[in-house]
Amino acid sequence: MKKQSVFFSIMMLAVIFLIGFNICKKDETEALKLVSMEAGAIDLNAASAPTNVPVNPSIVATFNVNVDPASATSANITMEQDYDAANIELTITVSGKTITIEPVNSLGTGTLYKLSLGAGLMSKDGKAITALERSFTTEGTFAPTGAIAHWTFEDNANDVIGTWDPTADGIVDITYTDSRNAAAGKAATFNGTTSIIEILNGDQLINTANFSISFWVKTNSTGITHGHFVIGLGAFYGIEYEIYGGYDGGKFAVRYELSSGETASEDMWFPSLATDNTNGGWQGWDYAKSLTVDQMTALLKDTWLNVVYTFNGTTRQGILYYNGEKMKSFDFNLWPDGDAKRTVVGMKWGGVPPEEYSDLAFGFIKSRRGTLWETETWGGYTFPDANHFKGQLDDIRIYHKVITPTEIDLMYQSEKP
Repeated sequence: MKKQSVFFSIMMLAVIFLIGFNICKKDETEALKLVSMEAGAIDLNAASAPTNVPVNPSIVATFNVNVDPASATSANITMEQDYDAANIELTITVSGKTITIEPVNSLGTGTLYKLSLGAGLMSKDGKAITALERSFTTEGTFAPTGAIAHWTFEDNANDVIGTWDPTADGIVDITYTDSRNAAAGKAATFNGTTSIIEILNGDQLINTANFSISFWVKTNSTGITHGHFVIGLGAFYGIEYEIYGGYDGGKFAVRYELSSGETASEDMWFPSLATDNTNGGWQGWDYAKSLTVDQMTALLKDTWLNVVYTFNGTTRQGILYYNGEKMKSFDFNLWPDGDAKRTVVGMKWGGVPPEEYSDLAFGFIKSRRGTLWETETWGGYTFPDANHFKGQLDDIRIYHKVITPTEIDLMYQSEKP
């Protein structure tokens, strides 16, 4: 009887083992199915697509069976930026039943993305997944990816993505007040007589073939009879933007690099015009939107305005946008034959100390260093009636690429008051 009991126990163990083996084998031969997908604590597999995913997500997809690592490739796992169908480069790691998916570069804020798992993704037993797609939107308001500097002015003047912070003595008489809406938080406020923010080595921000700058500005005309020097990097030796005292126009002045290595400046002025200029224009202007003085004043005086300037060193074209709309553009290829500006290859700092230093200034046309215009009542920082900016600045972004019209409009629509 004892032998029979032992034999019976052995047989029972064998049966249990075979059942377990068959269950495991059955599991391994099942089609690959997604069980969950999460970015931290955010569920990407829910009925509603989330809208608060961080721009540097680590997405973990968990499946019912082990995944074949050889099938977890960029051909079978893709992420697409919705508005322009750009493919996002990914790092993909497999561990048993999980795949970790991470973008190589930061995603754009406030942007819709589509993550796709293709039918080529396999279980370790060679069973394919049914192709599927999951969508999510990153946190914040929309902004194009790739900015090299971004000043948000949330109670300080630091660059939130790069290293372009002002020194303590480079901030003078700045207060931080409510910006254009609640989502925008705070803005830097300038008093119109002494306020300035200075950032060293600003030449590195403009020494590039392709360039874009975007910012929000709101002038304050109370008690001001002069113009507003809003942003300046050594005036025309680098880049500057100003609004005229009559609020009937404004301009960018930009320094460009010629093929010879020398530099030359050119103004992107935009006053009110009687008619659209689309015929090639003077000195290469190929478009200027027609605005009455009242229309221009409505844009520039005491109201929030989104300003964007882009320059493409390959096509030699510069474009000015207000509130997401193209206002003026030029093409150096349309300059007169023999003009050196037909050879422009990009933008480049052209100042020489002691006349001018490469400090980027917010609130004036140049930093307090340098001798340029220091005795001019309209252009010397020490003169309170010079064209000191009075008003607010917010969300200044600089790119070493040309952001697109679609991106510019999306950014404006997402961030507008």
